[in-house]
Amino acid sequence: MTTSRTITEADVVNFAGLTGDRFPLHTSEEFARQTPFGTRVAHGLVGLTFALGLMWPRTGQFDRSSIAFLGVKDWNFLAPVAFGETIHVEYEVTSHRASRTKSDRGIVEFDVRLVDASGDVLQRGTFALLLSRRPADPA
Repeated sequence: MTTSRTITEADVVNFAGLTGDRFPLHTSEEFARQTPFGTRVAHGLVGLTFALGLMWPRTGQFDRSSIAFLGVKDWNFLAPVAFGETIHVEYEVTSHRASRTKSDRGIVEFDVRLVDASGDVLQRGTFALLLSRRPADPA
């Protein structure tokens, strides 16, 4: 489990400015009141990117071994991420294998869950990383 982080209005405004995604569900309280959410919510990709940010580099687990982020699979947006929501990430390795082309590297997949303070899973999917492999212990 990672440390937690609270989603702020500034986070959403900055994300909208950076990406150009200014959809009124995220940027207009008046518009958002008329939606099923009843208020503004963060972009789904805010949750996804913060999940990645909470895992790297904030945990420090991959500082020496991370080579590349390979992708996201089957990412699901299960519930909205509200302004003021405190989130953290829970993750576990689901598969790992040696690289087929470089013996000093491996591919590791993680089941990643973006979780709110109540323990509800807001988003979930698989992250794949290319990591350095530990040298084999001499026999």
